[in-house]
Amino acid sequence: MSDEVNEQEMVTVISAETKVDPTLIRLVLKHELAFINKAKANAKGEVDIDNDDLVDYVTSQRDVQLDELTVETILDAEMDYLMDKGLAGYID
Repeated sequence: MSDEVNEQEMVTVISAETKVDPTLIRLVLKHELAFINKAKANAKGEVDIDNDDLVDYVTSQRDVQLDELTVETILDAEMDYLMDKGLAGYID
């Protein structure tokens, strides 16, 4: 199994599920990546991301004109996609 994400496929799946324009999905994912890259890893090398903080960060960006619910729906659909591919999971 490949650990790489097919971004085009993921965006297509998210768009079909959420009915959001792929350009807006890519914008949300770009800001999500910036937020994650700034997060600090714990001693195990894991990064714990608070979803509410992430949604707040994305919606606070000047170029994002989506409401919190739409951003959260996009991020949830992305997580579902990544979990289905075995590339992500939740920490209990």
